[in-house]
Amino acid sequence: MFFEGSEKKIEITVKPDMPSLRSLGRAFWAQIVASANAEILSSISNSECDAYLLSESSLFVWDDRFLMLTCGTTTLADAVLLFIKHFGSDKVAFASYQRKNEYLSHLQGSSFADDLKRLRAVLPGDAFRVGHLDSHHHYIYTSNTPYQAKQEDTTSELLMYHIQGAAADYLRSDKQTALEIRQLLQLETLFPDFEFDDFLFEPFGYSINGICGSRYMTIHITPQETSSYVSLETNLALTGANQELFARILTILNPGCWDVIGFNSHLTTQDYPEHTCIGSCELQTQQGYDVSFRHYQQLHHETLVPEAM
Repeated sequence: MFFEGSEKKIEITVKPDMPSLRSLGRAFWAQIVASANAEILSSISNSECDAYLLSESSLFVWDDRFLMLTCGTTTLADAVLLFIKHFGSDKVAFASYQRKNEYLSHLQGSSFADDLKRLRAVLPGDAFRVGHLDSHHHYIYTSNTPYQAKQEDTTSELLMYHIQGAAADYLRSDKQTALEIRQLLQLETLFPDFEFDDFLFEPFGYSINGICGSRYMTIHITPQETSSYVSLETNLALTGANQELFARILTILNPGCWDVIGFNSHLTTQDYPEHTCIGSCELQTQQGYDVSFRHYQQLHHETLVPEAM
């Protein structure tokens, strides 16, 4: 059973003369989500953020911005265009759109080039590919709007492929519970004081959102043996007590390779599994985001078995 786990991602910051995006309410965001061929499963809120768990990934809404990730064959560009249709491109202070190359791109309703053409028609911007074309790579679009990011505006992404070992076996089993997955990933320890909202899919697959003030985390697990993919994203600063967060998740899930993408994020490889860095890339946007990309491969990970066709 195949499922395309890799996400498409949009983040839009609106101008100060816009009403609070949180005041738009669940019905409005359900409409936006539905336009991408997904639905809201549940939500949690605090004084600064509303977090919606989706049938395909997540949506986070603050007063002045929103972040939406969708996986599978969703059409996230449609959601972006619907939002802009409601309010106009002149209300957008800054927008970024990310998309990873898919395992089975021919099953997608559009390519990044298709999405980019439609986005640029309403919101001109720059686009780049980071990573080798014949390996894991990502496409990043940023609007050309006159916006300046704060240095503390950080995002860190850990994208893992080909997980293996006891944790992977459990995530593919029929014995799973959401509570035991949270314990397996040590989430209460790694994200203290966060409120969580999670969902265990049938026959397997898992998503969780967490919020603490304006900070968020989200994890999505597609554990299928031949195409496993796990994503972790957070805007926590990965310094001090949080410095080893990625290393601890890598140790638990034991991926064969992984990508790390940081926006104004200074990450360390201390305590990563033994690895080699296959490729790296640095990108500075005109809005003040220092984007870094690293693709790592674990050494001595597995012996492959030929598959009969």
